[in-house]
Amino acid sequence: MEPERNEGVRGEQEGTAQRSKPSRFILMLNAGIVVLLLLVGYFSYAMIARDAELAEKAAAAPPKIIQLDVLNGSGARGVAAKVTNYLRSGGFDVVEMKNYKTTNVPHTLVIDRVGNLTAARRVAASLGVAETNVIQQINQDYFVDVSVIIGIDYAALRSSN
Repeated sequence: MEPERNEGVRGEQEGTAQRSKPSRFILMLNAGIVVLLLLVGYFSYAMIARDAELAEKAAAAPPKIIQLDVLNGSGARGVAAKVTNYLRSGGFDVVEMKNYKTTNVPHTLVIDRVGNLTAARRVAASLGVAETNVIQQINQDYFVDVSVIIGIDYAALRSSN
């Protein structure tokens, strides 16, 4: 009966050896998974941090300077200079000021010249011009973003207060 015990011990030892091989494989597989999870976590964090940094830079970037011309269509003297000074104090770049071709424009108009209605709306809001008086007339020959044509209603503009 002793031989049976020896065989039993040897069988147990062989079984232990066979069990240790799969457990090493599983251990290596688990270690690989942990390393992959750490790498995915690191790169995810890096991408999120980069996106947050880009968003912060975009928010901190100064808005594009809007270049415009001011045209007096009211016939009143000095109105274009007053509107020009007001717009410049508000951060707009008035590059030209002159009389409009007619002097009886009933309402002040803000005209988008380059396809950027947002810029025209900012100028209109600054002056207190109604949204209905913001129009788009894209003109490749103009070198300004927006044109302001001052109308007979100039006394109602914010620049006159």
